[in-house]
Amino acid sequence: MDCDATDELAARVRSAAQARTPLETRGSGSKAFYGRVVHGEPLAVRQHCGIIDYDPQELVMTARSGTPLKEIEAALAASGQHLPFEPPHFGAGATLGGTLACALAGPARAAVGPVRDFVLGMRILTGDGEVLQFGGRVMKNVAGYDVTRLMVGALGTLGVLLDASLKVLPRPQCELTLTFPMDAREALVRMNDWALTPLPVSATCWVDDTLYARVQGSAAALAEARQQIGGNEFAAGTSFWNAVREHTHPFFASAVPLWRLHVAAESALLDTPGRTLIEWNGAQRWFAPRDATEEVRGHCARCGGFATRFRHARADQDIFAPLPEVLMRVHRELKRTFDPHGILNPGRLYADL
Repeated sequence: MDCDATDELAARVRSAAQARTPLETRGSGSKAFYGRVVHGEPLAVRQHCGIIDYDPQELVMTARSGTPLKEIEAALAASGQHLPFEPPHFGAGATLGGTLACALAGPARAAVGPVRDFVLGMRILTGDGEVLQFGGRVMKNVAGYDVTRLMVGALGTLGVLLDASLKVLPRPQCELTLTFPMDAREALVRMNDWALTPLPVSATCWVDDTLYARVQGSAAALAEARQQIGGNEFAAGTSFWNAVREHTHPFFASAVPLWRLHVAAESALLDTPGRTLIEWNGAQRWFAPRDATEEVRGHCARCGGFATRFRHARADQDIFAPLPEVLMRVHRELKRTFDPHGILNPGRLYADL
């Protein structure tokens, strides 16, 4: 399906701006759990969909925000390419817009970089219903690049994403997952050691006293990596990494609050009772405490990081780590610049944004 609904969306936003009516941007709802609850009229963007342009030789794809992620991935796979940051779907109808708004990356994040590094340009609707375009459709065009990066992860609070141009890459030739039985502390040391080498380790994960490492590249590179790091070959590697990415792994099955911790990779483990899954060479840690606790945020702050209540938070709880007043002031100014009437996903990030 291919449909350009720019005019309809712009008219709806302009009308809401005049009436000062809050809007909640909605795609498929696959990531509706992420962030604070928005009280506003729904602004459906799924009808604004379709791949606008794709040139495998240029490694660039441009698509509308309502385009299903699975459609994008299928088109890339047909040309032997993929989205390197391995975005989680969290639902069958996940869209490009929701993927970029949430800026969530999968197991390869530590090896390839964050979502925003692969966004070359985009068109957005401001809170006034004005269409703005930033960046371009080729990798060498960086005009407006900082603004483009700013929109990634803003949860739709600064604008309604219309279209985006993405840098894509060839799929790895070969893949192998290796396992190592060890405790979390030993796993952190091992992961950090690997990160300092040229080994083609594209993903790491520790859970249930086992360290998993994925190596990708040519057959020769995999053979050499296997010889250097050892480990046991894990036949179900592809299924394992998909389960970690999509949170269908048994670790995520519990209904207790789930924290997402971002810390320096070498940071000490959290000394609080609960279950832990560690990714990204130690930089991303999922923590399910036995009891609700605020110790998580204090620990991350001491490590120079931050913690997010990712799932199962109460409606009265803050989701994202509190910001210093100076940084919050910058956020407010950005909000006023792009959404002067405060109608786009108000409160999704913080109560007063």
